[in-house]
Amino acid sequence: MAASTAGGKDLTQGPIASTLLLFAIPTLASNILQSLNGSINAIWVGRFLGPQALAATANANIIMFLMFSVVFGFGMAATVMIGQSMGQRDVDAARRAFGSAVGFCMGLAVVVSTAGWLGAPALLRVLATPAEAYDMALVYLRVIFIAMPATLLSVMMMMGLRGVGDARTPLIFMIVSVGVDLILNPVLILGLGPFPAMGIAGSATATALAGFISLIGIIAYSYARDLPLRLRGPELAYLRPAADQMRVLLGKGLPMGLQMIVMSASGLVMIGLVNREGLAVTAAYGASQQLWTYLQMPAMAMGAAVSAMAAQNVGAGRWDRISRITGVGIGYQLLITGTMVAVMLAFHEPLLSLFLGNNSAVMAEAWHMQLRVSWSFLAFGCTMILFGVMRANGVVVKPLIILIFTLFVVRIGFYYVGYPLIGPDALWFSFPAGSFVSLLLAFLVYAHGGWRKAKLLVPVHEEECREAVNSEAEPAGRIAPTG
Repeated sequence: MAASTAGGKDLTQGPIASTLLLFAIPTLASNILQSLNGSINAIWVGRFLGPQALAATANANIIMFLMFSVVFGFGMAATVMIGQSMGQRDVDAARRAFGSAVGFCMGLAVVVSTAGWLGAPALLRVLATPAEAYDMALVYLRVIFIAMPATLLSVMMMMGLRGVGDARTPLIFMIVSVGVDLILNPVLILGLGPFPAMGIAGSATATALAGFISLIGIIAYSYARDLPLRLRGPELAYLRPAADQMRVLLGKGLPMGLQMIVMSASGLVMIGLVNREGLAVTAAYGASQQLWTYLQMPAMAMGAAVSAMAAQNVGAGRWDRISRITGVGIGYQLLITGTMVAVMLAFHEPLLSLFLGNNSAVMAEAWHMQLRVSWSFLAFGCTMILFGVMRANGVVVKPLIILIFTLFVVRIGFYYVGYPLIGPDALWFSFPAGSFVSLLLAFLVYAHGGWRKAKLLVPVHEEECREAVNSEAEPAGRIAPTG
């Protein structure tokens, strides 16, 4: 079965360096847009509604991040399955994987949305949400839960499109989503024009509407442009998750989602340790984290791009290109992240002052930790590239174990051993300690090569696949061409 090229890109042919860069840039731009959107929305809420509203959104966002972490894992598993299928020139298998992922995500999102609406008060109590922020957090969270199916489906569809080599379409609709959200936030919060003033509910409603508009747009665009993953006629039966597809989605998706949750849990532990050092250090750490968020983006974007590209090449049996993809990915990541680190250190004063104003004492604390932590993101980025390549062949448990070990045993252990000797610097040096141990372990697993023997996809007999589709169509057989 020949692979369709409309809307997708064959990542198994041509020069690796230019192809990978052009594929990764839209993903990086999407990540930056998403983070900027969150920062600007926080400014709207904080300026217009006050610190209680900002605390309310922060509590709700913790819950949302956990949901997105799980869907991210399933989305990455689907990306790899789709990528390998496209590498094998089997568009039908890619559609089967995509259909199962979307169908499962749809059912999961509806269940989570309903349970979240009903359980929102209990969730906020578990988080010990401050009493003065509780009512606003409850309103915000419930509106967000209503929008969750559309938001999560948009994420799943964007990740699926990257599996066929299409990073441009997700970027287009990320721009749409961010644009709608940024415009509607102040309009609905303040009640500008014909709209009523909705306060905190307005911020959540703006985000919800952005999600629905983006989802409708990406679906309409997929059919209008006949993108490879659109489902027609009997192919709509693929939305009923198949058992073989679900084994891969759950078996590979859950560990990948847990990687995100482990990273977040480690971050929460670190915040608790930082809080012990006093208000000035905590404020400096908060400002530094804003900058470090952007330092992580090249690693995450390049890791996702490398994973999709490697998955297509694994599916095509082009193992001769895998090492080159890894090397090029690491090179780009070092160049981009290194440049960003240099710029942030060179212009640290104006950048930090965006968050800290002219508080010289806190600025000095932030500069102190910047010097000790920022460069460790170079090692973090290399680790993400190695994880991304191994993930392309379905190896996800070993990276999860490495993350758990380095984030909790190495990093936290370094803090407790080092604190009596070097004081608070043990916090900041624990970052490079964990990052470099993680890189070493990831390289050892990668170099050993056992991950190359893994099998993600079990070939499906073409006639069995055709019979399965026909059996779930109209009694007369196919009611529309599958194209």
